[in-house]
Amino acid sequence: MNARAYVLVETAVGKTKTVVTSLKKMEGVKSVDTVTGPYDVIAIVEADTLNDVGDIITGRIHTVEGISRTVTCLVV
Repeated sequence: MNARAYVLVETAVGKTKTVVTSLKKMEGVKSVDTVTGPYDVIAIVEADTLNDVGDIITGRIHTVEGISRTVTCLVV
C-alpha cells in the first residue's frame, strides 16, 4: 500500500489558480481541489513510503511560489 497524505494549503492573495496549476503538474500529487474555509487548496499526495511523501511536500510543494502555509495530514 502506498503512503498517502492530505496537504492543506493556504495561498497568498490572488495566487490560488497559479498554485493549483503548479500542483496538478507534480509527480506524486494525485488530486488538487480548490476549497472554501480556512484553507484555499487541498492536495492528495501518494508515494511508495512516508519518506517519499515527505520529500514531495518539502522538496516540491513548499517551493511553489504563492504558497504561504501548509498543514499535512498523513493517512493512517
